[in-house]
Amino acid sequence: MSDDAQPTPNPIAAAPAPAAEAPSWTDLALAELRQQRSALEAELADLESRRDQLQRELNATIPGQADAMARRLKGFQDYLVGALQELAASAEQMELVAQPLVVQPSPLDQAASGAAAAAAPAATTPAAAGLFSGDAELIRGRLAAFQGQPDFYADPWKLRRSLEPPAAALLDDWFLNQGGRGAQPSTGSRNRNALVAAAAIAILGELYGERFQTLVLAGQPERLGEWRRGLQDCLGLSRDDFGPSSGIVLFERPDALIERADRLEERGELPFMVIDAAEQVVDIPILQFPVWLAFAGSPSELALDDDLL
Repeated sequence: MSDDAQPTPNPIAAAPAPAAEAPSWTDLALAELRQQRSALEAELADLESRRDQLQRELNATIPGQADAMARRLKGFQDYLVGALQELAASAEQMELVAQPLVVQPSPLDQAASGAAAAAAPAATTPAAAGLFSGDAELIRGRLAAFQGQPDFYADPWKLRRSLEPPAAALLDDWFLNQGGRGAQPSTGSRNRNALVAAAAIAILGELYGERFQTLVLAGQPERLGEWRRGLQDCLGLSRDDFGPSSGIVLFERPDALIERADRLEERGELPFMVIDAAEQVVDIPILQFPVWLAFAGSPSELALDDDLL
């Protein structure tokens, strides 16, 4: 071999060193998913913490505010009842077309005085307002019938419940001795007083037909609710029978009741006013009307009624 010959290169020695292997796409995707899972777990833990905090706040505040919320709802209810009554009073002041009313004479009509009244025919001479002596036979007959078996299927505005003898004696005294205007002892509960008033309404309905309207005065919505349910049950009425243009109107304030009674008399109708036993005084203007019944409650009854409200 000559000196000029070139050495044969060794392929193994001449190969370059292999570079470091790059991470695959699967490793990158797994790393990204792990990061997202960690972020979601942290966010979920934060939401759970906030949920627990809100739950603790709700449990701490709602029971403490329940009483205040009930008082606010009660005040709002009283406001609505007063507003509706004022709206009804305003509606009554609107000038409406008066419908002609043809009726037969009744004890509500004023008797003429002097010789002219004595000479008038008996069939057309009205009795003095508030006196029921001429109807004593009818009144006592109805009171006796009311003490029999109750007629649960009687027509509306007829008494459907049985009247106890003391209640019948109370109405006999009120109609025939007091002339339909005065106070009587309470029967001990608002439901029994409603039964007595219902019997009076049934009798007045036979005497006056649709020429009278019952006005009930009680100073609390709960008491008026008891009166409505009691009269509704005893007379077979519906909710439509309670309202400014219906047979029975409920009042919380005596001034609204007096204004309504004045308007009824201006139209030639009879206001029959019922005063709840919880009303400890009767306003003087009420005394001028011909037919009113006030229940006088005992101290124990008034105290029990106040405790229940």
